[in-house]
This record gives sequence, C-alpha cells and structure tokens, in this order.
Amino acid sequence: MSNTRIVTGEVRLSYVNLLKPRESSFGGEPKFSVTLLIPKQDFATKQAIDAAIEAAKELGRTNKWNGVVPPVVSIPIHDGDGTKSDGTLFGDECRGHWVVTASSSMDQPPKIVDLNLNPIIDPTEIYSGMYARVAINFAPYLAQGKKGVGCFLSTNVQKTRDGEPLGAAAPAAADDFGGGQANTYVDPNQLPFNQPPAQPGYGQQQQGYGQAPVQQGFGQQPPMQPGYGQPQQGYGQAPVQQPYPQQQAPQQQQYDPITGAPTAGVYGV
Repeated sequence: MSNTRIVTGEVRLSYVNLLKPRESSFGGEPKFSVTLLIPKQDFATKQAIDAAIEAAKELGRTNKWNGVVPPVVSIPIHDGDGTKSDGTLFGDECRGHWVVTASSSMDQPPKIVDLNLNPIIDPTEIYSGMYARVAINFAPYLAQGKKGVGCFLSTNVQKTRDGEPLGAAAPAAADDFGGGQANTYVDPNQLPFNQPPAQPGYGQQQQGYGQAPVQQGFGQQPPMQPGYGQPQQGYGQAPVQQPYPQQQAPQQQQYDPITGAPTAGVYGV
C-alpha cells in the first residue's frame, strides 16, 4: 500500500482555522484549514511530501484518471520565495519556506494536543504564528475536468511552541479598559436623579474667596466688630444696659444770719 500520509517536522502555522470551520471564498461547505510554512532546510519533510504526492498520483491513475497520469498535475506545495498562481507575491512570512495548505471537512475536526499529548482547551493557545507538527494526507482529485493532488488534515496537530502572531494582534484588556478599579466606570443612569447641589444654610459654612466665613443664624452671637471699645449686640442676646451716672443732690446756698451775705461754705460745716 502506498504511503500518502506523513507527519511533518516543526512548521509554522498561518491562516489558522482549526477550531472553527471556515467557508471558502469560492463557496461550498465550510472547512477546517491551515497553511503550513515548512523551512526549506527541513529536507526530510520536503522529501516525505514529494514521495506522498507521487504516491497520490499513482492512486489517481488507478482510481480517478482512467489509468493515465496527466503530464501536468496540480500539486499543493508552493515556493514561498516565488509567486502565487495569480502572479502575486507570497507574504514576508513565507520567505525561505515551502507553503502547503491543508483542509478537512466539517465532520472531521482536527485534534490539537501539546507536547505531552494533552488536548489544548484554551482557544487562545491556537493562533497564526505558532509552531507545530501536523499529520497530513495527500489524495488525487478530479473536479470540473481539473486533475490534481490535494492536501488534507489527517486529524492530529501537535503544538510545539509559541511564535510571534501573524496578522493584527488583539489589543490587551488594559489598553481598552484601563488599569482596573482605579478607573471604575460609573453608569450615569445610576446617579441620583435631578439632585441639586447642596446649598449652605443657617449655621453652615459658605465658601468665599480663599476663606470660609461663618454665616450667622438666629440665636448665634456675631463676631466682634471694632467699635468704641464695646461689643456689638446680635440677635437673641439681651442688650447690656449701661448704668446712668449718679447725680448728687444740689447744694443749697447759705446766708449769714446777721449780715445777710452769702457764706462760702455749707451751713453748719
């Protein structure tokens, strides 16, 4: 039996759709898919891919192409230093790599494990730019008169290490929401409705220019005001009654009983 299934060495993953199937831009049912960037110095993986493609062509001769292998067969491996089929250049991440895209149908989701063969549950661990080893399978096809060999995911993907993410990275939560409770969001709908600001009342401090004078209310003694040496009376305080100056009884003029002339002193003194 020909061997059309291989396991790659460590490759870099791009256009990762391993967690959720994606519909092709050409239509059809959604598929799981990933693009493998195989370093050109990994000769073992490249030779294994070439051998698997030749084995798939032989299967095509028998099962798909009526016993004849066409002189030109479309194959799924491309030179990352060259151009795509539409004449455009591959991305910078493809430089120095062989480029292979593998896919599988919706009913065959890939199994993704770590180096200890434990399933990876956290979806943020699977992204474009990470490194992995991937089991892939090559098979012949005949579609709309076109004959070729396709590459398909063969169930298993093993993440080997993290790498620089490809494409636009998502912003950190701190960039969107700040540093935590120090910047707590206040819903304006939760504020008191039509609550006026507090107004100073009797006995409360009223703000002035650079100072807080006390506003007097009923029953409070006002501050001392400069006057003629006496305090100024306020509301609710009995006024201080000043005593009247004492008056002396007027002295009566005395006269000499003999001469009738007024005397200088008081009579009898």
